Amino acid sequence: MEIKVVKQILAWNEDVSEKLHRITAEKKVAIVNVMGSPGAGKTSLIKAVINGLRDSFRIGVIEGDIAGQIDAEAIDSMGIPVVQLQTDGACHIEAMSIENILPGFDLDALDVLFVENIGNLVCPAEFNIGEDLRVAILSVPEGDDKVAKYPLMFATTDALVINKYDMMQYFEFDDERVCSDTYDINPKARIFKVSTRTHEGEGAFLEWLSSKIEEKIRA
Repeated sequence: MEIKVVKQILAWNEDVSEKLHRITAEKKVAIVNVMGSPGAGKTSLIKAVINGLRDSFRIGVIEGDIAGQIDAEAIDSMGIPVVQLQTDGACHIEAMSIENILPGFDLDALDVLFVENIGNLVCPAEFNIGEDLRVAILSVPEGDDKVAKYPLMFATTDALVINKYDMMQYFEFDDERVCSDTYDINPKARIFKVSTRTHEGEGAFLEWLSSKIEEKIRA
C-alpha cells in the first residue's frame, strides 16, 4: 500500500509539473530550480545571478525554507519580486506549491523565475517542479564524496556549481573526483567552479545560464 501511495504522489506531481510547463511556455518564462545542502551557497549564487543578469532579464525568486524568511528578505532588499514558501517541515518543494504561488507574480513582467529549493541532497531531486533547468550546488567544505553518496541529485542536474572554490587550499577536496563522478552518471552536465565571495568563475556560469534562459523565452 505504501509503495502504491508513493507512486500516486509522484504521478500527481508530474501532472502538475507538466501543467506548469504549459503555463510558463505560454508566458515565455523560464523556471530554474536551484538545489543543494544547507550552507552550500544557494542564496549567494542567486544573488550573484541577479547582480549579473538583472540588466538583461526580468527576474523573480521563490525562496523555499522549512521556516523563517531571512533569504527572502535578502532578495527583497535587492528590489527583486520574491515570494517566501515555507514547507513547515517538508524536505522538498512540490509542483503544486509552485502552482499555488505563481499567481503572486506578474508573469508578463518576468523572464525567469528562480526557485531556491529546500536544503538537502535527497528529496528535492525526486520532485519536478515545472522547471526548465536544474542547478545543483556543492560547496568545497561539504567534501568530494557527495556525488557518489547522493547520485540522483547530480544525475538529474543540468549544471553543477562547485561553490566556495576559493577555500580549496583549506580542505582536502578532490575536484577532479567530483567531475569524474558527475560525468559518469550525467555526461551532459556542465560543471562550473565558482566562488560567490571572490566572484571567481561566475562569468562562465552566467554566460551559460543566460544562453539557456534565452532559449526558453525566445522559443
